[in-house]
Amino acid sequence: MGIEKPYEGAFVGDAHHFALRVYIEDTDLGGVVYHANYIRFLERARSDLLRAAGIDQRAAIEKGEGVYAVAELRIKYLKPAKMDDDLIIISRLEDSHGACCVISQQILRGQDQIAKATVTVAFLGPRGRPARQPSEWLEKFERIKTRSK
Repeated sequence: MGIEKPYEGAFVGDAHHFALRVYIEDTDLGGVVYHANYIRFLERARSDLLRAAGIDQRAAIEKGEGVYAVAELRIKYLKPAKMDDDLIIISRLEDSHGACCVISQQILRGQDQIAKATVTVAFLGPRGRPARQPSEWLEKFERIKTRSK
């Protein structure tokens, strides 16, 4: 990895691993990660998962094909993350069909699970309505789900 290139996560079997460090801007006055920032961390990991799978979201947006939007998010906070913590976000594609994908995610600090989430994203067409995901994307998702089987 070159110093000029941003960090990229990678797949380990069917799970995508994305590392990040907690900075002071992520925390409240007590040095604990502000609750909404966990959602930002999860989004970064999901975006990186798609990129690592070979899905070019930016090209889809620029071509007017569509974009993903979060339709549902369930998150459970288990332990606080603090400034300078090194975190790993592990994401697994649980389901993909039609217009939706369901992704389970966990945030780890070492061996400790500090948060877990399930996110449903919907693919929206140019008019902002749910639309079928591109078939080549669904094929890539199927390949990811079968990596550990």
